[in-house]
Amino acid sequence: MADTDRTNVDAKAQLFDQLGDVKAGFLHAEKSGQHGQPMAPHGDPDAGVIWFITSRQSDLARAVGTGCPAHFTFTGKSHDYYASVEGRLSLSQDSAKLDEIWSAIAAAWFDKGREDADVALLRLDLQEGAVWSNTSNPVTFALQIAAANLSEEKKPDLGEHKIIRWR
Repeated sequence: MADTDRTNVDAKAQLFDQLGDVKAGFLHAEKSGQHGQPMAPHGDPDAGVIWFITSRQSDLARAVGTGCPAHFTFTGKSHDYYASVEGRLSLSQDSAKLDEIWSAIAAAWFDKGREDADVALLRLDLQEGAVWSNTSNPVTFALQIAAANLSEEKKPDLGEHKIIRWR
């Protein structure tokens, strides 16, 4: 269960902890005319950055150009934490960062592995985000919904919501 107290006290750190357990979320380059695309995030809490590995030939990499506003959304592993963050997305030439986050999963997408000329590193510099956390498991939530439908006064506990700003 998500720690709702932490959402109010240390939301940035909690976001990156939750992000570390996520396999994928949706990255959307604004004004690209494209839907959000599933991407594996690599968080850098000290810098307030989320990194992504993609192909230079992907629609997403082409949409970034010299940089663009973007959103990334994800649901926590236990489905009790939700985040939507926004910032500036850009292509990065940071070879050390690419080495740091490179994995067997990333290698599976590129014929020549890490050295493939098609490998592109995307950097999302976070500016603002919204997070929601709750302590309810799906059974408890279902019971709260049932109770709310039987009572005019009782509403489901939606947990905590917090706006986070980096820059």
